Amino acid sequence: MDESAKAFGTSPAHVVGEGAWKSRFAVTELACQSMGAVGSAVADLIAALNLGPKPDVQVDRRLASLWFTWSIHPQGWEVPPSWDAIAGDYQTRDGWIKLHTNAPHHRAAALSVLECRADREVVAQAVSGWDANTLEDAIVEVGGAAAAMRSRAGWQAHPQGAAVAAEPFVHWEQHPGQVREWQAKADRPLAGLRVLDLTRVLAGPVATRTLAGFGADVLRVDPASWGEPGVVPDVTLGKRCCHLDLKTGSDKAVLYELLAQADVLVHGYRPGALDAMIGADRPDNLIEVCLDAYGWTGPWTGRRGFDSLVQMSCGIAEAGMGWSGSDKPHPLPVQALDHATGYFMAAAVVSALTRAVRGDGIHRARLSLARTAEVLAKLEPVSGPEITGSTPADLDDWIENSPWGPAKRLKAGVAVAGAPMWWDRPSAELGSSPASWG
Repeated sequence: MDESAKAFGTSPAHVVGEGAWKSRFAVTELACQSMGAVGSAVADLIAALNLGPKPDVQVDRRLASLWFTWSIHPQGWEVPPSWDAIAGDYQTRDGWIKLHTNAPHHRAAALSVLECRADREVVAQAVSGWDANTLEDAIVEVGGAAAAMRSRAGWQAHPQGAAVAAEPFVHWEQHPGQVREWQAKADRPLAGLRVLDLTRVLAGPVATRTLAGFGADVLRVDPASWGEPGVVPDVTLGKRCCHLDLKTGSDKAVLYELLAQADVLVHGYRPGALDAMIGADRPDNLIEVCLDAYGWTGPWTGRRGFDSLVQMSCGIAEAGMGWSGSDKPHPLPVQALDHATGYFMAAAVVSALTRAVRGDGIHRARLSLARTAEVLAKLEPVSGPEITGSTPADLDDWIENSPWGPAKRLKAGVAVAGAPMWWDRPSAELGSSPASWG
């Protein structure tokens, strides 16, 4: 039994098809395992709700792999670039470092430390005069996001790497309480389930998009100042999106009302950050699933992080560099830590629902990108035809009339018999809906 099946108490899904991402690591196996975890959890929930016999679950290797990239395929328009011009890998005096500058405040933090203007060649020259670890610490200290490249051995010997390895894959907490009834149906098991989404790029939005695919009513909350132009069309599928500023009292009051009526809270705040903002009390019926980048114990628990940074920290990029014969960091072909953690989070939500339905109380779960990296590191790649990208045959016939233009989506990578994964609303712009349960 794989590690995710143990964490969620499910049986592994049946995997069909062929193909694999070309990588030093078993990216396609992780895609199949994480999507299979969702499907198996949904099948268990259907059985627990007495909506019918437990359905079969099937994962398509190729489609699951492709869902680790972009699910949306614009028809006659283009998704905006998802990376800032300064973001990327730079050579230091003693190694490599990745700067993550997609958010304006992260970009400003890095440039303030480097004391240079936002020009890639100028940044490269400035970085070259630093040691990697020293620069990493300096940027993080002022609220930026960066990661020095470490080897797997170096990460395992690092205090944070050791702490993450000792953590459970999914950290469960059990609380007394029970979920309210929702409008579950055999073919739409999450219909009527209210999911409050306080997540941003990328794992959390993948989790809530997945829940919407099985019928959940997902309401995403962002401050009006936030934007993800290259990501929003892909991850807001099936959701409504509203604006709230959680730093103001009036908007906090609205959030409290939303929480009081919600069944599930999904968020990606670092440890203690959400509690500091809105308080630690939660409604007794609320299932909560959250993630962070670098784990929930150890010296880096509060560190900002993203998939690309964790790949640098935990040895993935360095191992890929040696495997590929490259002279610079070689990451995974896709943001597999983000996507996999997102599907595992969705599985945790559904698994918690099943436990509640069976009378086991309210369960809340914590996951992290760094811990998912440990799952990936233990998997063995399976050979097969190389997957390089999607083709028209991989796309569904449904035309999604998004705010940006017509689009097609990939066919679902996981199939739960009798409960197909589909979305009843197109992707949406951030802030396009009121802050209320419709």
